[in-house]
Amino acid sequence: MTAHDNPGVTDSGATRVGSGHSRDDAWTGDFRQLWLPLWPLASDDLLEGVYRQSRTSALGRRYIEANPQAMSNLLVVDIDHPDAALRALSAQGSHPMPNAIVSNRANGHAHAVWALAEPVIRTEYARRKPLAFAAAVNEALRRAVDGDKGYSGLITKNPVHEHWDTEWLHAELRSLPHLADELGARMPPANWRSQKARRANPVGLGRNCSLFDSARVWAYQEARRIRLRNEYPTSEDADLLLARLVEVAHEINTEFGEPLPVAEVRACVASIHRWITVGVNGRQFDGWRDSRTVNSATFVAIQSARGRRSGRARRAGSPIQGGLQ
Repeated sequence: MTAHDNPGVTDSGATRVGSGHSRDDAWTGDFRQLWLPLWPLASDDLLEGVYRQSRTSALGRRYIEANPQAMSNLLVVDIDHPDAALRALSAQGSHPMPNAIVSNRANGHAHAVWALAEPVIRTEYARRKPLAFAAAVNEALRRAVDGDKGYSGLITKNPVHEHWDTEWLHAELRSLPHLADELGARMPPANWRSQKARRANPVGLGRNCSLFDSARVWAYQEARRIRLRNEYPTSEDADLLLARLVEVAHEINTEFGEPLPVAEVRACVASIHRWITVGVNGRQFDGWRDSRTVNSATFVAIQSARGRRSGRARRAGSPIQGGLQ
């Protein structure tokens, strides 16, 4: 049987849903396994707002939250071009093939979806490097298909809703390193998040990284000021640092084009505060608990380095050393 014998299959072999085709197909089952939110944000009209609702109710809406608040399992790129599907499908030598393309049949714009083999954690216990790596991979995918720079990745077109045309291309789950290898030169440079334009308006997972980087720099400086005032910071000092850090983080978040959910801001704050005041895996921000030892060690190290430089300078200018040369 050819693709033309079955209206649910495209010439590329992809399963197509939409345009009145049955929802009871392989794609629906696969998507329910890949899509993880239990109480997602959802809506039929974004202008009327998005609201949390049960998973079953959300699956009947046009727009749904792409990932749970605690993790990212799907990478989504918004392609605002009439040939969006073609851009997403033209993957050879450019980018990995997405798992699905969800298109607006009225204008051709689409969301391309890549499913990850392992979710990227965004809670306070998350490691920051995997999150930053995921943000870089997401940015490379966006660049590969010329996706929307302002898309936050929070809300996506519901691929099992009949309002959209959905092409299910494959069910393979890829790791971030696998995606990065396929993207090759399209991966952004290591300093891409620190570039002026990116700092001014980070999007997608980049917002998490930008919030963390900005908030932690402020927190480290504030922790040092507290340590200078009190040789041994108290629990009250820790509470004060937390209160101020919450205010700073929320202020940073309001500067984003689309702010992060409050839960993600709280997770970021908790991660920074724990590292400073308690530590993680036996390591901690220097000096919070034992400032006298740290300050003394720093002073000794600085004075020793100065002494070595002074000694080398004296020997270099010595007549005896000069005569031996």
